[in-house]
Amino acid sequence: MRALLECKADWYGRYLVVVDRWFPSSKLCCGCGAFAERMPLNVRSWTCRCGQTHDRDVNAGP
Repeated sequence: MRALLECKADWYGRYLVVVDRWFPSSKLCCGCGAFAERMPLNVRSWTCRCGQTHDRDVNAGP
């Protein structure tokens, strides 16, 4: 699957960003890039220091 995505990305002049499986993207602010150090899994939404409120599932998605 990855090889197919890489081929398609090259074909259309796009970039494929491969991220480690355990990369904590749900704890990373998509606005300012700040990283929330501690956050238990039962916390589903959080507010960053920059003031943006994030839903963990939406924030971790593409």
